[in-house]
Amino acid sequence: MADQPTPLERFIRGILPENPVYRQLLGLCPTLAVTNSMKAAITMAAAVAFVLVCANTVTSLIRNLLKPHLRIVVFTLTIATFVTIADRLLAAYMYQMSKTLGPYIPLIIVNCLIICRCEVCASKQPVFTAISDAAGQSLGYGLALASVAGVREILGTGMFFGFRVLPATWPDWAVMVLPPGAFITLGLLLGAVNWYSGRGAK
Repeated sequence: MADQPTPLERFIRGILPENPVYRQLLGLCPTLAVTNSMKAAITMAAAVAFVLVCANTVTSLIRNLLKPHLRIVVFTLTIATFVTIADRLLAAYMYQMSKTLGPYIPLIIVNCLIICRCEVCASKQPVFTAISDAAGQSLGYGLALASVAGVREILGTGMFFGFRVLPATWPDWAVMVLPPGAFITLGLLLGAVNWYSGRGAK
């Protein structure tokens, strides 16, 4: 399989060339729902990273045992196992954040990003390549969530990670921490990424 990307190429591609949010448009539900604060966005990104790395690792290790007609079921059960672990750890050690994120942690089970990486990479590649792919995709996903959350939190509250960064006289744009602000921010950032990518290609 000499034509397959190397582990380093897999890692680099996940950051921007194949960014889950800005290039593949995957995982948009939590991207829109939990990015009204940086703390929530980073926690969600960490949970997704944990599940993605673990699911890719297990899938790669058992790739030769997978049956074509059962692979999606195996992916889902594997992902559900690690989502349950992440959900229980959050509830045990970060209870308030667990309540803030609500159903979006359990919904990682049906996150197309994770199932996609299990299918595209982990089920066909050695374990080190699968881990590199998961790490790159996780970093790209985390950067996407952080960029959306940063814009929304700063403009919506004047704060960043709970610290005031805009003058007290700055009028808070309350709409930015509401659902319309998520769509506006994501749309503008998507446009900026597409413009920059098109400019680089030319």
